[in-house]
Amino acid sequence: MNCIIVDDEPLGRKAIQLLISDTPALSLCGSFGDAVSAGKFMQASPVDLVFLDIKMPGVNGLEFARMIPAATLVIFVTAYAEYALDSYEVDAIDYLVKPIEIERFRRAVIKAHTYHTLLKADHSRNSIESVTSDHIFVKAERRYFKIQFQNILFIEGLKDYVVIQTSDQRIVTKMNLKSIHEILPKDIFLRTNKSYIVNTNHIDSFDNNDIFIGKYEISIGNSYRDAFFEIFFMKNNKAD
Repeated sequence: MNCIIVDDEPLGRKAIQLLISDTPALSLCGSFGDAVSAGKFMQASPVDLVFLDIKMPGVNGLEFARMIPAATLVIFVTAYAEYALDSYEVDAIDYLVKPIEIERFRRAVIKAHTYHTLLKADHSRNSIESVTSDHIFVKAERRYFKIQFQNILFIEGLKDYVVIQTSDQRIVTKMNLKSIHEILPKDIFLRTNKSYIVNTNHIDSFDNNDIFIGKYEISIGNSYRDAFFEIFFMKNNKAD
């Protein structure tokens, strides 16, 4: 993937550059100290992935992320952990807090590479074909997939698509998260932030900020927190 770095701190850019140089999946094609310079570069050169700081003078990272092409992925790299939930507002792939651990960086790149491959494929004709009380049929990659609601771990919004994650497969279809949430059983699926819907039956553990489903960690958005806990505990009290 062609990538660039946008960070107003020279040492921050150097640290990311060193990590990129040790990552065969990445090809660094530019490093910029401000969003305006990066934006001008991106108008002339294709960029697959941006490593983007948030707190910068002038145009900040969140503002810049809203301006870049829809096909370009963003990984935020910042010293401020409190902005993590804001990253969902701009469909960021991941959020790295400085100083960056090598293994954490690699996991973020693997995720970006996976989603880059998904977005490159033509999903424009993928669609939800039918919905029943316990499953949906999704047309994807010239096939029809029957997906039992009980097998869905979570659904993630990705640009103009949703990614349906089950225990053994990932299916992409062209639909926004709000639309698919409306057709799912409300007693099973809950929205946790702007980008995720989770199957509450698969939640292994949680705290006030995050939900854990197997190897996946999903943040609970501030505007979704109260409703999530109220509905989740109400559902489990009824089950008891």
